[in-house]
Amino acid sequence: MMKKWMLVLLLCLSAALVQAQDELMKIAEANDSTTTGHVTGTFKATRLVNGHTVETNSAGVLLFLISHRFGTLNSGAYELFGLDQATIRLGLEYGLTDRLDIGIGRSSLEKTFDGFLKYRLLQQQMERGSPVTLTLFSSAAVRSLKWPEEENNFEFKHRLAYTQQVLIARKFTERLSLQLSPTLVHHNLVRTRRDENNVYALGGGGRFKITKRTSFNAEYFYLLSDQTRQDFRNGLSLGFDIETGGHVFQLIFTNAQGMVEKFFVSQNTGYWSDGDIYFGFNISRVFDLKGKEKREW
Repeated sequence: MMKKWMLVLLLCLSAALVQAQDELMKIAEANDSTTTGHVTGTFKATRLVNGHTVETNSAGVLLFLISHRFGTLNSGAYELFGLDQATIRLGLEYGLTDRLDIGIGRSSLEKTFDGFLKYRLLQQQMERGSPVTLTLFSSAAVRSLKWPEEENNFEFKHRLAYTQQVLIARKFTERLSLQLSPTLVHHNLVRTRRDENNVYALGGGGRFKITKRTSFNAEYFYLLSDQTRQDFRNGLSLGFDIETGGHVFQLIFTNAQGMVEKFFVSQNTGYWSDGDIYFGFNISRVFDLKGKEKREW
């Protein structure tokens, strides 16, 4: 009799395990969008490294983002190779719809406040339809750092800078995704007459998925404006993503100190060859305010 009960129990457990495996497969398939015709999960987070990706938050999802950059590695042992220095940005992003994001943030660099709108216009399809995902991005940044006393004749408008981007990405395989990011950064105030108010750049980057929860990312912004390129450097950033449930943890090496577009695209001064490399991280935490099933990147 005991053997019969044990056999029944084993059969029940086997059935439960098979059902659980089926449910996990359904979730995995939904995340990789191999069944719906829509390609999702192009990137693991809303940031590739410094710049935005085509990803948007689902409706009712709030994302809290902590971005941190230490000082440069070439600052030497006295500064513990940059660990004694820090720049930080805190941000909130909210999905008004599955396609429309709104976000705000505050960075310690120049005490900058920023806000953005992000709209996913096209979604990549498996077969017929759009071959890419296309997202429109628009942001404004406000410098709140006090002007030097000799420059107190500036107005509020001189504190503003704007960024416009078209984010175009394609998920080629389950492991490889690439993105192009044509970018325009406009500064209402520049340092000298020879500096350009409008700075054009072409961003490019990609993600290579190593395991289900880890990936390697790279990002590069090439300055198209000749005058700006004489004084500032193209931004090169490398990152490693680790997903742990509702968190995405990104380890970063970059030659840009700032975490807002006006800094890492148009005002970047770091040389990788000189050791002007900032180590840092991004931590993002997702909260579902409408109580739906948690979204997986």
